[in-house]
Amino acid sequence: MDHEGKALAADETDAHHHRTVGLASVHVRATVTWLAIFPLAAVGMSVLAAVAPGWPPVLRAFALTLVVVPIAVYFAVPRLLSIQARLGKAAARSRARRSAKRQAQGRAPGREL
Repeated sequence: MDHEGKALAADETDAHHHRTVGLASVHVRATVTWLAIFPLAAVGMSVLAAVAPGWPPVLRAFALTLVVVPIAVYFAVPRLLSIQARLGKAAARSRARRSAKRQAQGRAPGREL
């Protein structure tokens, strides 16, 4: 996002408190990335330990990242972000329904009995 010559990160707001719609915060994206990479790295390390036990650690790390990074970037992270977006939309709809129900019953929004 570009605003008045300044590029903003996905979780930053401009002077008018506008945030890019549809983008997850940097914290959500970091968590999703970790959730994608950790299982891939764990499985990859186990496979490499069995397949190439004599390889030097740097070569193992290179081979692991050669496989894990593209899988995470092109498949796992986008899939997890779409799941997170659907869950977020479902939660927002649920909050809106509860708020509408409270307003219909004459209670102030956000106040629980």
